[in-house]
Amino acid sequence: MPISTQKQLWEPVAIIGMACRLPGGVHTPQAFWSLLSRGMTGIQEVAQTSRQWAWPDGTDVPRCAAMLEGVDQFDASFFHISPKEAVALDPQQRMLLETSWEALEQAGINPVSLRGSETGVFVGISSNDYQLLQARQNDAPNLYRSTGTSAATASGRLSSFLGLQGPAISVDTAGSSSLVAFHLACQSLQSGECQMAVASGVNLILAPALTVALSGAGMLSPDGRSTGFDVGANGYVRGEGCGVVVLKRLSAAQRDGDHILAIVRGSAVNQVGSSPSLTEPNASSQEALIRKALEVAGVEPEEVSYVEAHGSGMPASDAIEGSAVQAVYGQERRSPWWIGSVKANIGHLEAAAGITGVIKTVLALQHRYIPAHPGFTELNPKLARLAEPDGLSAVIPVKGQDWEVENGEPRRAGVSSYAFSGTNAHVILEESRRVERPAQEQSSYQLVPLSARREESLCSLAESYVAYLTDHPEVSLADVSHTVKTGRADFEYRLAAVADSTAGLQTQLQAFLGDEPAPGLVTGIAPGLQKPKVAFLFTGFGSQYVGMGRELFEGYPVFREAIIACEDILRPWLETPLCKVLYPSPGESSPIDEMRYMPALFAVEYALAKLWQSWGIEPDVLLGHSFGEYVAACIAGVFSLE
Repeated sequence: MPISTQKQLWEPVAIIGMACRLPGGVHTPQAFWSLLSRGMTGIQEVAQTSRQWAWPDGTDVPRCAAMLEGVDQFDASFFHISPKEAVALDPQQRMLLETSWEALEQAGINPVSLRGSETGVFVGISSNDYQLLQARQNDAPNLYRSTGTSAATASGRLSSFLGLQGPAISVDTAGSSSLVAFHLACQSLQSGECQMAVASGVNLILAPALTVALSGAGMLSPDGRSTGFDVGANGYVRGEGCGVVVLKRLSAAQRDGDHILAIVRGSAVNQVGSSPSLTEPNASSQEALIRKALEVAGVEPEEVSYVEAHGSGMPASDAIEGSAVQAVYGQERRSPWWIGSVKANIGHLEAAAGITGVIKTVLALQHRYIPAHPGFTELNPKLARLAEPDGLSAVIPVKGQDWEVENGEPRRAGVSSYAFSGTNAHVILEESRRVERPAQEQSSYQLVPLSARREESLCSLAESYVAYLTDHPEVSLADVSHTVKTGRADFEYRLAAVADSTAGLQTQLQAFLGDEPAPGLVTGIAPGLQKPKVAFLFTGFGSQYVGMGRELFEGYPVFREAIIACEDILRPWLETPLCKVLYPSPGESSPIDEMRYMPALFAVEYALAKLWQSWGIEPDVLLGHSFGEYVAACIAGVFSLE
């Protein structure tokens, strides 16, 4: 039976946020795309980095890797971690905390707002270099060293810090760890165990021992190239980094108005099974895995036009993977398709490899562009099946190219991740169609509040906004204001800028950075992080007047929709429609002061409360005077608007 005629086995999942720290100086998805789209790599000699290792005598070990700088740096106080505990904390856990926070902010979610929520955390993590380094110091064991290097606490620590009550699971299946974690996150969303999930992977190379062992097994490229499927491929280059994505069920993301970066149509995980050796891959199991993922997704193979392959660069493994991919995606095919691997850009990130492939593919879907596969020259003869004539052969992109599809179908991609543990994972991704989002409130001026835990951090934050606005002059100031007000946590050191354009906001922020006064700019230190109690007080009849809230009605969709909802409910009962009562045409009279039109005051007070709530201002206490008691009771949920 064709896959597309079967019932899809799960609800699609939306990717709503991403963050990463990757080789090549990449600290954001935008910087990652810049590296990918230019066909650049982050591979370099270890001697050129800050880690100056003493290699064992008599070993001929490849001296290239794709590494990060600054892995020793960590803002421990931000995460309420003492200096003593921070020293014992594996840098992989430090990086997970920082990058997960960034991913939530990128999703427009205030991380602090998630306390008590059913949000799951799924982490792919395998390396234990820091634990081995600490063991060599022969210091007395302590609890911080135990919790700081345990893979279990890599997921539990983030959940604890944010107060999350969904599953917290650390996964170690070696090179497929993070894509398996991604799969488990999707499954948890399907089952209702969590309402949102943070899926991630991290890998750091903090000591040379494993590199020496992998080199001895013939797995590493001696020339520092990590070009899968190439005739000259001779192994992989080790890489390090961290990738995080934020997931919701698609219906929930649409309901909540989230910015959907891409859609997960399906995923699957399996095991090699019986093979001549533990670490040897198996083409039939890889083929079965891809078919299962397509079945779950309800997608035909020909509907997938790009495969982000594992592409390790080891000729035998590449040949097996190539034959499995061709057997599923290439047979009886009439539309073009491509294969690539991010390992050619940033090496094999091992436990973080799969999630990095997901982030690369999401960026490619967003930009509708297939990045180049750096270093590729000629197809390895062992991959002959990729060129068989019983369908269209896959194209390995030597140069970047536009991602074209036929018949207006959505772009779809498969992402693979395999491991020497034998555990394989495959995911089917789909582009999110660009939808015009409702405009945020259109007012001549916007409030943009920024905050940080320390003064120097606030300066860095202001600098980042200036740089962003310089690079993106087309961005809506209203969108910036809305995101900052609703999707960011509040900290002690604060500034608030009021501006009527992005250029005006840049001027305000530059004045702050130059320690200069500027109209509309306020800075200060909040006395504490305790959220103040908020009360909404609704006044009684007698305060109404013609035209009340007109600017709000014209400029703020939330306010206008609430007024119109009230008008629709009142239509059978009022001789003059509510909007005519509130906002008559010039020269027309209004019966707003008649007692029977008291609902006009109710509607304005109700709409104003809804507008405050849309900005994230929720009342702790609701009070009403006289007629206003009805509005207070309605907002409190005592009875419905109707």
